[in-house]
Amino acid sequence: MSERERPVAVWTEDGVERTALWRSESGAKPPRHVRVADDRMTADSAYKLACEGTALLWRGDYHQARQMLSALARRVDRKPPKAGGSPRETFHLQRQAQSRRARILGMLLVPLDAGGGDGRAGDGYSVPLRRAPDVREACREAYGPPEGTGVRHSLVALRELLGVVGAHEWRHRGVPVPALGGERVHPAYGVFSPVRGEYVDLVAGTELPPGGLAFDIGTGTGVLAAVLARRGVTSVVATDQDERALACARENVERLGVSGQVSVVAADLFPPGTEQASLVVCNPPWLPAKPASPLEHAVYDPGSRMLRGFLSGLAEHLTAEGEGWLILSDLAEHLQLRTREELLAWIAEAGLAVAGREDTRPRHARSSDASDPLHFARAVEITSLWRLRRAGG
Repeated sequence: MSERERPVAVWTEDGVERTALWRSESGAKPPRHVRVADDRMTADSAYKLACEGTALLWRGDYHQARQMLSALARRVDRKPPKAGGSPRETFHLQRQAQSRRARILGMLLVPLDAGGGDGRAGDGYSVPLRRAPDVREACREAYGPPEGTGVRHSLVALRELLGVVGAHEWRHRGVPVPALGGERVHPAYGVFSPVRGEYVDLVAGTELPPGGLAFDIGTGTGVLAAVLARRGVTSVVATDQDERALACARENVERLGVSGQVSVVAADLFPPGTEQASLVVCNPPWLPAKPASPLEHAVYDPGSRMLRGFLSGLAEHLTAEGEGWLILSDLAEHLQLRTREELLAWIAEAGLAVAGREDTRPRHARSSDASDPLHFARAVEITSLWRLRRAGG
């Protein structure tokens, strides 16, 4: 997004109206009311203002700002989400609570300037606060190069900035993947990290159909494409429509030494052309709900658009003996967001038949966290690899 297209935040400081570019990866609009705050403000006052819709532009110490954010979070979390009369209602009440939490915590803002105020050369991504870390590289990875030499100031929610810095650390540290012999995949900001390894293990352990060409639909970090290549698939075409994901996948397949087998191409679902594959793999978002941030696009799929699009186009992209591997959790079924009957009907309507299914249980911490409002569903969740073939084939 260019400087001219980016939203602008407006506030008054020292009797002067000021403006700055507004950064929000979640798509939040610039706050209508902005008040300058520093270390003298109490957490109770800050919480009251944030709840009323007034954003706080921090001019004090950076570490004090982080402490203020933690204090705001504690106050928000004093009121846990209500349980609904049904699993579906409980899910939506929790989503509402998460949205409220994100909105309130997103009211604590920090500036990003061309100069850091500490002798460091600036490039549009320096935080001009006392004891602020150098976040320039992390911001460049997330936001790209600053929009021209005329851009000197922007505002961002501290919560988002901490997410940018955390993603930068994940990117450099990487996520070890047992199915790749412990080698690491490096996720980019806004691209879902393969921390839930059970779905990767399903792809690594299921018997491959005969043939040398595979498609990995919605590749993300490229981890499944890399696993297929390491298993001996001659050629893998990995698709995604997100620019960050495409760049991330290309970087990972290069790091893992499988770029000779894996081609990463921009596409909405299936690669362009009429070529058919012996294996088509897809791990779509598991919950039919509206995402509230870029990272949530890997979890929430409004109206099951990607799932239904994959199923409806699968048969024409499979060879006669080919298989489609749909990796899907049944969490949506436990939350009454989708039924098993609906899923089976979509499979049949697409001219497909179920050739088999491999199941596994999640191993992540939330599946055993009894304090999670959705624990009742997570505790019984099963992740499956559905082996699909052309009906009558």
